[in-house]
Formats: sequence, C-alpha cells, structure tokens
Amino acid sequence: MKRFLKLLLLLFSSIIIISAAWYYKKLKPAASPAVAAKPVSQSLTQHAKKAKAYANQKGYNTSVCFLIDMRVASGTNRFYVYNLKTDNIDAAALVTHGRCNKNWLQGRQYGNKAGCGCTSLGRYKIGAAYQGRFGLAYKLHGLDSSNSNAFKRYVVLHSHSCVPAQEVDPYPICQSDGCPTVAPGFLKTLAKIIDASQQPILLWIYE
Repeated sequence: MKRFLKLLLLLFSSIIIISAAWYYKKLKPAASPAVAAKPVSQSLTQHAKKAKAYANQKGYNTSVCFLIDMRVASGTNRFYVYNLKTDNIDAAALVTHGRCNKNWLQGRQYGNKAGCGCTSLGRYKIGAAYQGRFGLAYKLHGLDSSNSNAFKRYVVLHSHSCVPAQEVDPYPICQSDGCPTVAPGFLKTLAKIIDASQQPILLWIYE
C-alpha cells in the first residue's frame, strides 16, 4: 500500500512538473529574430564619396557627414549619419520635408525662394547652435545655387515631437516649412557629433 502511494505521488509530481514546463514555455516570449542590417544603397555610397571629396577640398569634417535621401518615403529612415572612414551608416532616422505652404504636400516639391516653405536640395554647412522656438537648433548655410537662401529663409536643423523615434512606413510623418526636422532623441545624437567636431560637418539633401 505504501509503495502504491509512493508511485502515485511520484506520478502526480511528474504531471505537475510537465504541466508547469509546458505553461512556462507558452508564457515565455519567443526569441526575437535578428534584424538584418539594411544594405547601403549605391546612390548613398556615391553621394558619400562626393561628400568626402568636397569635405577634403573645403576643410569640412572628413570622418562623418549627414545625408538625407528625399526619394525615400517619409515614414522610413532617410537621414543617415554616414561614417566616411568605414563607409558605413552609423545611425539613421526619420526626417521631415517641406510642405511648400500647403496643408499637406503630396509627393515632393522643392524651392529656394524666401517664404516658399519647401525643402531645398543641396549641400549645407551646419553652423552655430542656438535656442529657438523648438529648443535646440543648428543654423544651416546653403552651399549650392539650389539652397543659397537657406540661411535667410531660417531653414535650420531642429527637432519636433511630431517626428516619431521609429519608422512608421507605410504611414507618412509630419511636414515642415522647409527645415529638416528630426525626433528629439535623434537630435541629441546629432548634437553630440556636431559639438564634438573640430571642423564643420556637411549635410547633403539630395534626390
């Protein structure tokens, strides 16, 4: 009788252990699959190569530059911190484009006239930091004929809470009055790079 009770108790304990293991397995979240790094596009590589040559010639930072590809949907990361030494993307994030004074701009439109509210394509020198209506911002100096009025248009690099910290594609993000606007957290990342640089950093908005 005692032997039977021991066997019964052992069987009962085994059932409890197996059940508990099964239940724990159901509750435990599955391991997240490795996120594949996005390959560096040929266009990005070409612009980075040209940016490095320009930086060498003009005395800009030759270790890093900022590249913005306007062909990429606004809900997808298209602001790249590009490492010119390793030819890799160190960081990427969302960035706005100008709405050209419309309630909502469909597609892309560019401009350089004062008051146009559009994004201006071209290369920019990132200038001095200041505290503006959106907090920390960096002045931008247009270096090409396509963005020569950027400074007088008050086109600056700043952040806004309307810009998400993560990709939201296929949904678009908010639009600006021509400023490349990023998420607050990403601006902090950029600020560390800009403020630590002994030479001006090149920002290039292209299509």
